[in-house]
Amino acid sequence: MLLDGLVVVVSGVGPGLGQELVRAALEQGASVVMACRRQAYLDGLVAEFGDERDRLLAVATDVTQAAQCAALVTATVQKFGAIDVVINSAYDPGPYLPFEDADFDAWQGPLQVNLFGALRLTQAALPHLKASSRASVVNVNSMVVRKPLPNQGAYIASKGALSAATKSLAVELGPHGIRVNSVIMGWMWGDAVERSLSVAAEAQGRSLDDLKAQVAAGIPLGHIPEDGDCAGAAIFFASSLSRAITGASLDVNGGEYMP
Repeated sequence: MLLDGLVVVVSGVGPGLGQELVRAALEQGASVVMACRRQAYLDGLVAEFGDERDRLLAVATDVTQAAQCAALVTATVQKFGAIDVVINSAYDPGPYLPFEDADFDAWQGPLQVNLFGALRLTQAALPHLKASSRASVVNVNSMVVRKPLPNQGAYIASKGALSAATKSLAVELGPHGIRVNSVIMGWMWGDAVERSLSVAAEAQGRSLDDLKAQVAAGIPLGHIPEDGDCAGAAIFFASSLSRAITGASLDVNGGEYMP
């Protein structure tokens, strides 16, 4: 198994990709620490995973708070004794507004979660990552940094900054044997995208299947990738298969964008 014996911390464990990252890490032999803001939700996930609960820890964490990131790291080490991998998946989409109407105070939400949240959690885990012989940080990014969309300036700016930070950390942490990479996700079929397209389809007076087919037509593989398939890219970067790779960004979008 690719992650056998590793301890993996995953932030932003909500419906969709977050859950699939946890599932994939467990399937590859890791012990997994799940983090999001709601403890009750996390406890429900632990119950869903059933037989795997001995390899799971759920810690409610707001990544905008340094003290909570530190508490997450402490709880992880107390239970599992180490931290080998951090997958930063927490995100805030921010306000959907044209630039001319932007309230830059409202841009702080995406920046605090998408950029500084990833940095806070990574920094809190750093002493333990340094002690690992297989340390890796994986930052979950978005295709909006490749194909910007209107009215998403706050989100795009935060994810663009995360791309730059990934390279900076790769340079600084490389001498400690810590690899830092990012996965740039495109469309991912799951509950969140299904809800979003359903709302759009209703507003346009179209069927969900019709709109889904339109999106898929722009993807060379001919379909919207599943959340679980996209999670595999993060697992690759967390594993020793990518031990010669750092500071890289892997586009995970079925070929919709090719750099």
